[in-house]
Amino acid sequence: MERKKVTSSDVAKRAGVSQATVSMVLNKKYNVSFSKEVIRRVEEAAQELGYELPRRRVKKENRREKLLVVFCPNLTNPYYVMLLQGIESRATEQGFGLFVCNTQRSLELEERYLKMLPALNPQGVIYTCNPSRCFMSIVEELSRTIPFAVINNQNEKLDVDAVELDNSKLGRIMARHLLDLGHKHVAYIAPPLTVRQKQRSKRVEGFMKEFREAGLGDNVVIKAANESIDKDVPGIDSEYRIGYDLTKELLAEERDLTAIVGLNDMIAFGILDALYDEKYKVPGDMSVMGCDNTLFAKMHKVSLTTIEHFVIYKGRDACDIIMKKMKTRQSRYADMEPVSIYHVEYEPKLVVRGTTSYPLGTQKKEGKRKTSKKKN
Repeated sequence: MERKKVTSSDVAKRAGVSQATVSMVLNKKYNVSFSKEVIRRVEEAAQELGYELPRRRVKKENRREKLLVVFCPNLTNPYYVMLLQGIESRATEQGFGLFVCNTQRSLELEERYLKMLPALNPQGVIYTCNPSRCFMSIVEELSRTIPFAVINNQNEKLDVDAVELDNSKLGRIMARHLLDLGHKHVAYIAPPLTVRQKQRSKRVEGFMKEFREAGLGDNVVIKAANESIDKDVPGIDSEYRIGYDLTKELLAEERDLTAIVGLNDMIAFGILDALYDEKYKVPGDMSVMGCDNTLFAKMHKVSLTTIEHFVIYKGRDACDIIMKKMKTRQSRYADMEPVSIYHVEYEPKLVVRGTTSYPLGTQKKEGKRKTSKKKN
């Protein structure tokens, strides 16, 4: 005859306690204090009867806990793909899954995903860029109950854990490289420089500051895309097209340029192709620079000079911060431990490749202009 399955009710009868007491003692979740004698009786009764806690409930709870939510404004830009790669590699090592919220830089989508967080009940949230200003107070409020990490611009005042990026410093390094080579007439191509996309403006401001300090601020042409571009769903070639189209405009308007900088590598690739189509030699006739050191920077026709700021590592660090916060909050002494705010920053590094060099002499450039006039 098949043996009857032992239940918590059987354990309760053997130990002389209630079922609720059995559940709390065996799950180590004491809402009230139990004497050592009660705990001993319950544990001995469970062992004698061969009682085991239901496994299904434990597995379900573990699955619920193994989730991180990632807010990302763009899934086509290699920079954000690299960040996600870093986050995913570390999350996978720890047995976590990812729920990626592609906000497409839309306030409506960002708000919708923020409202979904209680239902998703993640163990942590990572923003791969600054939260929109109108939602910063919401993010700070949520961070009191859910570990948050933001990969943000250093100048933003946000009281949450962060992997920081000083965009102004990146701009200055780019400018200093061109100044050291002797470039005095340069252009900077960027996506829309709106109030919401402050990190872009910081990079441009750093670039301009370095040229102004060299007494050459008036020699820098800033060429930014129209704001309407940010309202469109970003395509895989959106930023490449910005670089390509605005370079074509620049070449028709400016004749003294010796270097063109892209806010990121994708824009720089568009700049390169526009120059090649117009029969410019790089870096002979024009130097070109990008930023982010994406994989493609090494694979283009001429390897791109760029700035390395360790994007994949930042993704991993953001994930590590979440894990540390989770561990602290799960500690039995969590209420007694000090609250730590983590701030991680990497020092950016110039990567010089084949697209930047010294500008050509004035005489040779004038010869090129005369040749162009004859063609017209």
